[in-house]
Amino acid sequence: MASVSEITRSEGMRVGAAQKASVVRSGAKYRSEQGSDYEPGVSAETVGSKVLFLGIVTLPASARTKAHVHERHETALYLLNGELEVWTGDQLQHRELVGPGDYIYIPANVLHVAVNRGEKPAVCIGTRNEPTAQESVVLYPEMDARVP
Repeated sequence: MASVSEITRSEGMRVGAAQKASVVRSGAKYRSEQGSDYEPGVSAETVGSKVLFLGIVTLPASARTKAHVHERHETALYLLNGELEVWTGDQLQHRELVGPGDYIYIPANVLHVAVNRGEKPAVCIGTRNEPTAQESVVLYPEMDARVP
């Protein structure tokens, strides 16, 4: 077990210490290409992660993501609060209702859209086996109209 002196603390800055743990404080948020808000905790940008993203993913009230895939990466989410509709499939034909305490798994290269029809943000803990969370995102604008 690492001692407190072996733990590197970060204020959202990249930490290059490969032999130490890293603590990442809440930091810079950004709007992803697909339309959700990301707050990276563990990522290539924050700690130099090579294969992992872990952070908070928020979809504002009455918002939706754009139709997209993560070509080479799996996604797992845990909904903390709010509600979502998650549409998946090559024609976005599958609809799942997601509530607090539910887990969502989206395989690599599966087309999906998330919709928040509620009046409060939907907040998830999200992880992906890609360190930047945007590395293999491909948008499908021609599919956006398929989700009401």
